[in-house]
Amino acid sequence: MNAGHPQKGSGVSKAKTKLGGSHTTIIGNRHGKKLVALISQHPEVKKIIPSVINVKGKGNSGGVIAAKILRPDDRGNLRMLISHGTSSQELRIVTTVGTADEGERVMEELNSMLTLE
Repeated sequence: MNAGHPQKGSGVSKAKTKLGGSHTTIIGNRHGKKLVALISQHPEVKKIIPSVINVKGKGNSGGVIAAKILRPDDRGNLRMLISHGTSSQELRIVTTVGTADEGERVMEELNSMLTLE
């Protein structure tokens, strides 16, 4: 068994073990959770911490879901922004890398994973 690569079919269980914080609510229902499970499969993603859900206005909360990984901080940790209709949520992505340059590489890899989805 190779510890660096996820086993086939382990995406959802791996996402649950990497999901943390004060709550585990992800916007976008199944599709939002599927996106989080997808990025949790990256070997350098250590933890995903959901943040506050923001709702703008009283419009339709459904619609197209979009996700993007944002620039790394000095330690290489990232942020993921998910938007679904009038709602948006930011998730902190704790990585095993230690620099902003390595975080930039992980950001590009995760964004390419999301575009393939």
